[in-house]
Amino acid sequence: MRYFLYLLTTFVLLSFTPLQGSAQESLHIDIFGPGEERVNIFIAPARSLDDDLLPRPEQGAEIRSMLQDHLAFLPFLSPVQPEHILGGPEVDGVRGREIDFRKFNLSRVDLLLTIGLDQYPVHPGTVEIRSFEVFGQRMVLGRAYDLEDEDQIPLMVRRFCAELMEYLTGNGDFFRSVLAFERKQGENKDIWSVTPQGADLKQITRLEGITLSPAWSPDGEKIAFTLLRDNRHQLGIWNLQTDETSTFNLPGNTIISPAFAPDGRMAVSLDPMGRPDIYWLNDDYRLDRAIMEHWAIDVSPSFDRTGNKMAFASGRLGNPHIFVHDFKNRQVQRVTYEGRYNTNPSISPDGRYVAFSRQTPDGHRIFVADLANGRERQISFGPGNDEDPAFSPDGYFLAFSSSRSGTYQLYLTTRNGDQPVRIPTGQGNAKAPKWGPDRNF
Repeated sequence: MRYFLYLLTTFVLLSFTPLQGSAQESLHIDIFGPGEERVNIFIAPARSLDDDLLPRPEQGAEIRSMLQDHLAFLPFLSPVQPEHILGGPEVDGVRGREIDFRKFNLSRVDLLLTIGLDQYPVHPGTVEIRSFEVFGQRMVLGRAYDLEDEDQIPLMVRRFCAELMEYLTGNGDFFRSVLAFERKQGENKDIWSVTPQGADLKQITRLEGITLSPAWSPDGEKIAFTLLRDNRHQLGIWNLQTDETSTFNLPGNTIISPAFAPDGRMAVSLDPMGRPDIYWLNDDYRLDRAIMEHWAIDVSPSFDRTGNKMAFASGRLGNPHIFVHDFKNRQVQRVTYEGRYNTNPSISPDGRYVAFSRQTPDGHRIFVADLANGRERQISFGPGNDEDPAFSPDGYFLAFSSSRSGTYQLYLTTRNGDQPVRIPTGQGNAKAPKWGPDRNF
């Protein structure tokens, strides 16, 4: 319950209003196009909304630093350094009429952000964040936030970043998402959550045993996982509203890789017939009917946003390979033809791409296959092992786990193979990231 109340309180206290401005089409970015565009961005030092003085310089610096850190995760944004701004990085005010756009234009800045703070002596009060298209000298996004507590600043920054990314690309879900993952400390392994930017780290489960393969429900209300304890497998379900975990026994000896379909139904690999097959569960988490039955092993279901396609791993060809089951035409499409060990499939929300891990002579690496043309592309290159790829809700980012630092940690890349960025998750091995909606939004 404490987790839900925290979210509810934060949502109620933080409000924002749009500021007047005109949007330009010129800065819209096609992140899925053949050549990824780059936008030069600069965040000006914070200013007072009332006069030339900045009443809380440390808070203005904190907000600016947080914006820089969050937007640095977007590979299509190139930060311009303050020393490269002709005439200095400062602005005379946060509004368009107070900005000398010429110096930013000459400094090759495409997108300028300003931060304005009021002079409330105790509470953070009002914070305004504005984004300007420099060449056209127009505000493309402006928000005023009324804060009751400084703890709301991180959420404010994420909300603005989500809207800015949505303006630029058409989708801001990267900042509206949260990752569940496995984290090992001592003999136990529990489920934790963190934002893709490495904020708001929380421990979800506190169980004696090993928890594996977390999966969010579509509404973000539940996390399903496999629990290993007392020499048996159980299905675990964590409920956000109650902050409680329930466990369920299912037929057979193994419970592998539970996954929610978009309609809320759960699929899981079980072995009631002596081999792992993929089954639907009913609303009471009891065995319903088979989705995929075969004499070989079938595991790791992953659904697109419509629920019409399910990627999975199977040993039906002698070695583990990736397949996609189309529920509409009842056909199974083979995805991988190379390698002897392909696992951990994740299908993109639009159903066109499948990311997976392949064992290579150099270790496990992440590949992305295009179902439309049959081509595949390697997007991670180690060192160590790269595993557990998971597509983000926008289909652009991929989270994965890697041992490149000596221990398994979470990393973020894109389906274009951009330079991986580590997601801070604290001490202990971190594996098996899965995306879900952040209920703060």
